[in-house]
Amino acid sequence: MGILGLSKLIADLVPTAIKENEIKNYFGRKVAIDASMCLYQFLIAVRSDGVQLTTVDGETTSHLMGIFYRTIRLLDNGIKPVYVFDGKPPQLKGGELQKRAERREEAQKQLDKATEAGDQEAVEKFNRRLVKVTKEHSNEAKELLKLMGVPFIDAPCEAEAQCAAMVKSGKVFATATEDMDALTFGSSILLRHLTSSEARKLPVQEISYQRMLHGLEFSVDQFIDLCILLGCDYCESIKGVGPKRAIELIKEHKSIEGILEKIDKKKYSVPEEWNYAQARQLFKEPEVQDPQTVEMKWTDPDEEGIVQFLCGHRQFNEERIRSGIQKMKKSKAMGTQGRLDSFFKVLPTTYAAKRKAEEPKKGDSAKKSKKPAAKAGKKK
Repeated sequence: MGILGLSKLIADLVPTAIKENEIKNYFGRKVAIDASMCLYQFLIAVRSDGVQLTTVDGETTSHLMGIFYRTIRLLDNGIKPVYVFDGKPPQLKGGELQKRAERREEAQKQLDKATEAGDQEAVEKFNRRLVKVTKEHSNEAKELLKLMGVPFIDAPCEAEAQCAAMVKSGKVFATATEDMDALTFGSSILLRHLTSSEARKLPVQEISYQRMLHGLEFSVDQFIDLCILLGCDYCESIKGVGPKRAIELIKEHKSIEGILEKIDKKKYSVPEEWNYAQARQLFKEPEVQDPQTVEMKWTDPDEEGIVQFLCGHRQFNEERIRSGIQKMKKSKAMGTQGRLDSFFKVLPTTYAAKRKAEEPKKGDSAKKSKKPAAKAGKKK
């Protein structure tokens, strides 16, 4: 789930914390990628006539197609990806996982009804809600990445937390995920849409943690408390408190403890035995592997191994797979150019600058509306 409404809140209140970029502008960067989020995207997006791509035996292959081609696209743009897989979920996440299971159960009931009624649009809708990344999906993705020569890491707990720790330590440049809680874990840079389909033509959104904190005028602890109020995976939130009210409460009372002392509990429903303090601690000190002990090596792809893995019973087109492998080899042979910003500072284009550029200049409308004055007639 991530943090409810956080991306819109940042875009509305601190647009200078967000800048848009083309994927090619990240050449030479090492990026930690939330693998489970990627696999989920691939499972719901890579479809043929609304149906998952599968082998003749019914085994899903959409996730493998996504990993193979999207990773090649990253490598082709000079990016060095390292995929980070989830470990065991934290105990605090149990309630959220139970809710997800209940939602899937309800979605299955709705799917059965839609199928019976022949409502294809509803069938597709509820099919998407039933998509789940399994251990088998992850293991197959790891096997393919190993053959491609792309490193991956098994996080001891949450992948976003491990990614954030690697960014903070300088091991990688950024975390790539759609889940905003990477910021709550303290990732200095968050990249959204980095692994989106090229056909969607979405610019990469780069969010700066420090600019966001500065714009909100929040400390790290206050930002974490804001995220808990907005709604996270580890505890309930106060019912009736939306994003705007959450910001106001943190600005006025500085912390959840301060809010609880003053808030009208008749108007706002505070959860019983609310475990916000444990959630806060989890965000501040998550269980992660020491980034300095993490090994990341990008090696040559095993061409025959990849062909055997994808073009055997999984039935990928061998010509296309070999073509993709040649792209990988070419990317590695070319090496990585020196980044321009290693010589001098490049000023980013932010949302705020973009909006300002698009606004009409003062007086423009007035100038456009003026008509040239009629020439005065000659005096006789």
